[in-house]
Amino acid sequence: MSQFNDYCPNGLQVQGRDEVELIVGGVTACQALIDQAIESEADAILVHHGYFWKGEDSRIIGMKYERIKRLINAGISLLAYHLPLDAHETLGNNAGLARALNLSDTGGFASNGSINIARSGHLSTKISGEQFAIEIETALGRAPLYIAGHNRQVKRVGWCTGAAQSYIEEAASLGLDAYISGEVSEHTFHAAKELGIHYYAAGHHATERFGVLDLGQHLAEKFKIDFRFMDIENPV
Repeated sequence: MSQFNDYCPNGLQVQGRDEVELIVGGVTACQALIDQAIESEADAILVHHGYFWKGEDSRIIGMKYERIKRLINAGISLLAYHLPLDAHETLGNNAGLARALNLSDTGGFASNGSINIARSGHLSTKISGEQFAIEIETALGRAPLYIAGHNRQVKRVGWCTGAAQSYIEEAASLGLDAYISGEVSEHTFHAAKELGIHYYAAGHHATERFGVLDLGQHLAEKFKIDFRFMDIENPV
């Protein structure tokens, strides 16, 4: 994990009880997930988005205090893995998105430290930009915001889950037909049009469910413990 220049600490963020029999997983350590973990009598929570982000108020007050107080009072540990869980080659968010969309992974781009965060690959056959949007919706259960950047069919695709819309220029420089991420910025629309690349904002939450789910299932099998994924609704 030291290979990444990350925005938060990875690993154990809040210490709970020593022994773990049940892990509850989710995308973000929000109050709703904590409440469900307490109701389920979980020993630990595993998330992609935890606490203590760079640049935020370091004081434990307000919403942060209420969340952490609930964790400590319940004796529940919080484990969070951010960029390492995006980039992991088999258990990561990008790997999961590739499987869901039947994308063959041929390489990475958008380096962070010594690791490439974004991935590139291709579909088995060429399809229209509109049809690819339908396939993304089918795979994720959420219609993406589709910005058409050209009138060619889609074969070569780049992707990076979450808030990675800023990598669109690098994706276009690689000659990719389309780029998928979670979020979109106002300038992304103009970039897609001017760079000639399709862009799909498929949802930050929707694209980042894969890593925690796969890692949790891996831990359950390896250590013979229980794991339950709680998909807290989030349309963003």
